[in-house]
Amino acid sequence: MNPNAATLRLAVFPRAGLLADLLLIVLGAGLVAVAAQISFGLPFTPVPITGQTFAVVLVGASLGAVRGTASLALYVLVGLVGAPVYADHAHGWEIVKGATGGYLVGFVVAATVTGWLAERRWDRRFASSVTVMLTGNVIIYLFGLPWLAHVLHTGLDDTLTDGLYPFVPGDIFKLYLAAAVLPGAWRLVEHVSPKDDSGEGL
Repeated sequence: MNPNAATLRLAVFPRAGLLADLLLIVLGAGLVAVAAQISFGLPFTPVPITGQTFAVVLVGASLGAVRGTASLALYVLVGLVGAPVYADHAHGWEIVKGATGGYLVGFVVAATVTGWLAERRWDRRFASSVTVMLTGNVIIYLFGLPWLAHVLHTGLDDTLTDGLYPFVPGDIFKLYLAAAVLPGAWRLVEHVSPKDDSGEGL
C-alpha cells in the first residue's frame, strides 16, 4: 500500500490495471444501488430518504474524479436501461425525467467534484473531509432542487419543503459518517504500509 497515493484506490491497489479499475467502478455503482434500497418514503414529497448520498460521496472520494464519475454514470445508466437500482427498486426513463431525476444527475457531478478534492488530499483529515462531503451534498441539491421545482411546478418554499428541509438531519449524519470513514481508511493504509530504515512509509 502507498500512503502517498492520490486516492484510496491508488493507495490500496497501486499496480492494478484496467480490469481492476472496471471492477472497482462496478462495485462503486453496486454500493450506490444497495444504499438506494435503504429508502423511506414521505407522504408529502416524491423524494424519499435514502442512503444514496453517503455512498455517492464515498465512492467519488475513494475512486477519484475519473473513476468515481464513471461509477456513478454507470449506476444511472443501468437504472435507465431497466436494472432496478434506483430507490425502492425503481428504474427506467420515467424515473430519470421525473421529480427525482435531478438528484441522479447531481450524483454524477458530486462524484466528480469529491473525487477531484480527494485527489488534492482533502480526504486525509476529518475537518477537510467534512468539507469534501458537504460540497458533494450541496452539488446534489443544486441539481435536484431546480429539477424538482420544474417537474412539480412549485415555488421556492414548496420546493425546499419537498426536496431539502426533511433531508438535512439525515444528510448531516451521513456526511459526517463518510467524512470519518475516509481519514480512518488512510490511517489504516499508513499503518500497514511497509517502512523504510528512516521509519517513513515507502
